[in-house]
Amino acid sequence: MNSDFLDALTTLEEDKGIEKEIVLEAIEAALISAYKRNFSQAPNVRVDINRDTGEIKVFARKQVVEEVFDPRLEISIESAKEIRVSYDLDDIVEIEVTPKDFGRIAAQTAKQVVTQRVREAERSIIYSDFIDREEDIMTGIVQRQDHRFIYVDLGKVEAILPQNEQMPNEEYKHNDRIKSYITKVEKTTKGPQIMISRTHPGLLKRLFELEVPEIYDGTVEIRSVAREAGDRSKISVFAADPEVDPVGSCVGPRGGRVQTIVNELKGEKIDIVEYSESPVNYVGNALSPSKVLDVQVNEEEKSTLVVVPDYQLSLAIGKRGQNARLAAKLTGWKIDIKSQSEAEELGIYDPNTARVPGESVDEESEFVGHVEEQEEE
Repeated sequence: MNSDFLDALTTLEEDKGIEKEIVLEAIEAALISAYKRNFSQAPNVRVDINRDTGEIKVFARKQVVEEVFDPRLEISIESAKEIRVSYDLDDIVEIEVTPKDFGRIAAQTAKQVVTQRVREAERSIIYSDFIDREEDIMTGIVQRQDHRFIYVDLGKVEAILPQNEQMPNEEYKHNDRIKSYITKVEKTTKGPQIMISRTHPGLLKRLFELEVPEIYDGTVEIRSVAREAGDRSKISVFAADPEVDPVGSCVGPRGGRVQTIVNELKGEKIDIVEYSESPVNYVGNALSPSKVLDVQVNEEEKSTLVVVPDYQLSLAIGKRGQNARLAAKLTGWKIDIKSQSEAEELGIYDPNTARVPGESVDEESEFVGHVEEQEEE
């Protein structure tokens, strides 16, 4: 080892951020192990690397005693004073024991330590980069898959897409480019492990932030997302400025913005509804595309009774209850849906006192309220 090696460590420190002194201390510790393994089993050795020249020396550390029982660990007081008269009992004497061919072992050991430190530093840098990307969206390339995971290349690292985070209506092929949502970044002995999802509601939220400038700049806010990945989703949006149409902003000219997201999610239907502080309006909006005649609110139980026209009952409930289920998840309110005739028979609906929510969708867009035909309950 020479000064060129020290210069290389200095360059490494500048490029990779690996402190030179930490690397040298690690090399010294590794050389102690290498010395014991190749030359001696004695535990009392110290390795010193000269920080200016790179010269390596090995020292045996021995305790000064009156009578020597183990010459590997002890030195007599007489012998110690021959080295330096100031030595006294119980002092530690260091005697150089550097082997002649230790340089070869030192070079090999140093290479291994530096390689390991560089790998650790690179892993740490990647982890630092990606820990800040949790709950964010990234584009990756599908590399391979097995029965448990799909492995997606995100550039610096390979992410894992578990089976339960894959969309049921989607096939993943080698070299496919997909957008995914980073759910978790963990440190492991093999480097950072990145978990991603295609089903997380956060993916839908981030896609709208990318596609809709008004959401990105804060003019329009996403208040809630309810999603059944690969089939249908609902998203509620709000604009503080009454001059801004939050639903229209998300739909985009001729439905272009929402259609881009629908295409990315392989045809997943998306209902965009306007958020309201009023549970009457909010629940009514959330049940889009069904028309709502009345919304009765129970604040204590955080529940609502919704009355819809007879011919739209199945549409309001949705296939296998999906529309009602997503609306409840979106709003956070329990929703009980009754047809108009049933509500009138029970005496719980009077058109004269009904609380009718305001219009919730842009009727000119075919992308808001995708279910155009009544679905059987």
